[in-house]
Amino acid sequence: MLRISVVTPCLNSGRFIRQTIDSVLAQCGPFEIDYVVVDGGSRDDTLAILKGYRDRLRYFSGPDRGHVDALNRGMGMCSGDIVGWLNSDDVLLPGAFEMIASAFEGQTGLDWVHGRCLLIDQTGNEIQSWISWYKHQRCLRHSFRRLLLENYISQMTVYWRRELLAEVGMLDGSMPLAFDYDLWLRLALRNAPGYLPVPLAAFRRHPASLSARNYPEMFRQELQVAERYSVGFPHLLPAKRLRMRLFGLVYNSLDLGQDRRTSVKEP
Repeated sequence: MLRISVVTPCLNSGRFIRQTIDSVLAQCGPFEIDYVVVDGGSRDDTLAILKGYRDRLRYFSGPDRGHVDALNRGMGMCSGDIVGWLNSDDVLLPGAFEMIASAFEGQTGLDWVHGRCLLIDQTGNEIQSWISWYKHQRCLRHSFRRLLLENYISQMTVYWRRELLAEVGMLDGSMPLAFDYDLWLRLALRNAPGYLPVPLAAFRRHPASLSARNYPEMFRQELQVAERYSVGFPHLLPAKRLRMRLFGLVYNSLDLGQDRRTSVKEP
């Protein structure tokens, strides 16, 4: 039976991590789940929550060197045929693992897959559906060249064969806000991904999330990553720089709009 490993890195994640864990453990189908949670030494109620699941997952707590280090440690502990990660504020959608397992078992030579991703707010309601639609359109027309121009792959939907990390290398901690994009490009150089055009997971947008803290730096690192793999495509870099500036403006506008809506609701 196919075994799927998923790693969740966390630190003081008590607000959302129960929903994250439940979304993984609720997956059912002809597969086994190997769930590893790597905690960086939380001081809120995260550890108390994890203890309540100790019979259904493995968790470890202690100091680490940050998000990427925690993920690399967790992946080193995985025993599954297929591996991915889910951050402690995101959730899988019902049936996600069943579709992922079916894709790997039904297609010989498939190395990695990804799918559609919804965006949700702090209360779990879907927001900004046009972003999910936009990325879906990009995913349908995947090529290495297009991925170099734009990171349209949603991290929380990506799963790959475990042995691939031995070939392409572990996550790069020197790019703490674009290390996932770096991995996608390494995997894409080896083989094109399979795309599942259905929602597999939901990304939670909230002010405390890692990606929401510094969009300009995230896009700066994404440009640096693209430069690493631009051999043969140097003419794409000016367009990549322009896209990063435009995306920075768009995301900043989205955050300002959200701040205004929040302030209106406050008494």
